[in-house]
Amino acid sequence: MNFALLVLLAASGTAGPPPPTPPSRPRLIVVITVDQLRPDYFDRYRPQLNGGLAMLLKQGAYFADAYQDHAVTETAPGHSTILSGRWPAHTGIIRNFAGVNDNTPLLEVAGPGASPARFRGTAFFDWLKAAEPGARALSVSKKDRGAILPMGRAKEQVYWYQSGIFTTSRYYADSLPDWVRSFNARRIPFRAAGRSWTPLLPDSRYPEPDSVPYENLGSDVAFPHRLPDDSNLAAVAFGGVPTMDSLTLAFALDGTRVLQLGSRGATDLLAVSLSTTDAVGHAFGPDSREIHDQILRLDRYLGWFFQQLFVRYGKGSVVIVLTADHGVTPLPEHSRALGRAGAVRVIPDSLIRRVNTELDARAGGGDWLSLESGMLLLERPQLAAAGVNVDSVVRDAAERLRALPGVARVDRPAELATKDTTDPVVRRWVHQVPPDAGVELVVTLEPYCTWGIENLPIAMHGQPNDFDSHVPLIWWGRGFRTGVYRDRVSTVDIAPTLARLLGFEPGERVDGRALSEVLQPEN
Repeated sequence: MNFALLVLLAASGTAGPPPPTPPSRPRLIVVITVDQLRPDYFDRYRPQLNGGLAMLLKQGAYFADAYQDHAVTETAPGHSTILSGRWPAHTGIIRNFAGVNDNTPLLEVAGPGASPARFRGTAFFDWLKAAEPGARALSVSKKDRGAILPMGRAKEQVYWYQSGIFTTSRYYADSLPDWVRSFNARRIPFRAAGRSWTPLLPDSRYPEPDSVPYENLGSDVAFPHRLPDDSNLAAVAFGGVPTMDSLTLAFALDGTRVLQLGSRGATDLLAVSLSTTDAVGHAFGPDSREIHDQILRLDRYLGWFFQQLFVRYGKGSVVIVLTADHGVTPLPEHSRALGRAGAVRVIPDSLIRRVNTELDARAGGGDWLSLESGMLLLERPQLAAAGVNVDSVVRDAAERLRALPGVARVDRPAELATKDTTDPVVRRWVHQVPPDAGVELVVTLEPYCTWGIENLPIAMHGQPNDFDSHVPLIWWGRGFRTGVYRDRVSTVDIAPTLARLLGFEPGERVDGRALSEVLQPEN
């Protein structure tokens, strides 16, 4: 999957003549979320970075101690914090796939329906629109939740990738605009059938072993990684190779041009969520040669993307924010190879099935309990109506969960709310679970342990540990003081900081704060 393909994607003429002298306010706010980007990758690979990541690290304001400071460190909850300024407990997005997936149909393609119906409150673009009624926004991702949640409930231009094309749902539009259809008509993912992902640099530049048997489900563990020859299968697999990020960025550039973002006197918003780091990280783990190569390619793709923006808008007219929705824990097999014998995958499926079977005998058939991302939910009113002592069921489930190897603690959310939030586990669960969510128990795993999925041994995230919650946060552009900052900050600080930069207040109470230390005095 060679770099030339990226250049071909730019052939539609997204650049234009340099703009006049930059205005006092930015013309375009660009928020880049890299799914599963760990900040320690910057330290590992920095000598080999020479593109967009290198530019941001050298010229931007880098907060090295930033966090998604909630417990379920997954894509939907993480994206819900970035431009809302609020924890998942207040956005209502506490689960991953259930965050946006519903019955709202997609346009021109089959796939899971999606909308922001479960999102509560407002987000940065709502505040921007109130201050500048002419403002527009475009949000793009491979994933529906990556595109939807940064925009809150705003009905702007929001698109994601499904089965080889970019689409949206009927929440946003009744038909795809011509520019989206034109981009899809290039059929780039379908034309990639049979192509291979090979390393960007010579093998000697990668210290990681290439052939590791526990990576990628034990199959296709070494470079090159070839896409299927069937074009439809290739379009699906395309989402797991680096070129998916370049496709997303090219689509975003087409959108900025057609929608004339930043060209009508108002400050506009472009949100881009790049998903390949997550796909590669899940399959191969954060210590693999594949993730190393993915970060190098991401760096080059972002360098090309930023240069296209600068040609169109001028450097002085663009503000860039880069962060991540979560990190990832090492593969347990990798941790055990380093001597951490207690690193295991915790798979509670059979335990939950046993409890449900026992309840079936007392209350009739049904899935009474479920455990998702460490949160235990149950049908309390229905069980109580059937004469079941629900509190006794919860206590019994807690005891069984505590007995699982790899489980560190099991808590009731209501009890955590009264405890000392200087404990990061307590604080992150308090930030995660609202009182009305119906969560009966929350389960925290031991360090280096992950939740497992039966017959799917992949790298995982989702825990209230620092592997999963530590993320990068970089600000670039006029109005920011460059340098490395050691203050402990959170992703909920992004939206109020952008609001302060533009001279208005958030439209509602937020959990984050404006990072005044990074803003130039006039801001």
